Amino acid sequence: MKLMIASDIHGSAYYCEQLIAAYHREAPDRLVLLGDLLYHGPRNDLPRDYAPKRVIEMLNGLRENLLCVRGNCEAEVDQMVLSFPVLADYAFLDVNGLRIFATHGHLYGEDNPPPLAKGDFLLCGHTHVPAKRAHENFTYLNCGSVSIPKENSHHGYLILEGQTFTWKDFDGNVVQI
Repeated sequence: MKLMIASDIHGSAYYCEQLIAAYHREAPDRLVLLGDLLYHGPRNDLPRDYAPKRVIEMLNGLRENLLCVRGNCEAEVDQMVLSFPVLADYAFLDVNGLRIFATHGHLYGEDNPPPLAKGDFLLCGHTHVPAKRAHENFTYLNCGSVSIPKENSHHGYLILEGQTFTWKDFDGNVVQI
């Protein structure tokens, strides 16, 4: 199974369009969104082409292929306009022989992980910085941010194909993490 993983769209129609174009180019089995879909929150400037209603329309068009978890900027009212579940704080994924705990990162994260078994993966967004770090009982992965990357990182996403994770920018270039 091939997964495309992204986080932190923050209502940017411009970058959501780029994400969807990359989604069609990559042709994954599922698009996993790790929260903060519609709103920018008080700590972030408005992203380019901030238009949550357009993002709602674009994401609803992909509803059959989405798996989402709740970010710190999601509210219950978001579920009223999105036609796919967005309010789960986390999801357990068993993909290609890998055990993955997918969450936004504000409740569970690298410094506050959930109970994980040796060899598990903790998959997060939230920090807007792509990362891969091995810990004693788990590997921490962060897909970065679609619309508001931080620490000079790229706008992009993560691909899981087989048992390999690959970070890419919206031109499809592999980005070294």
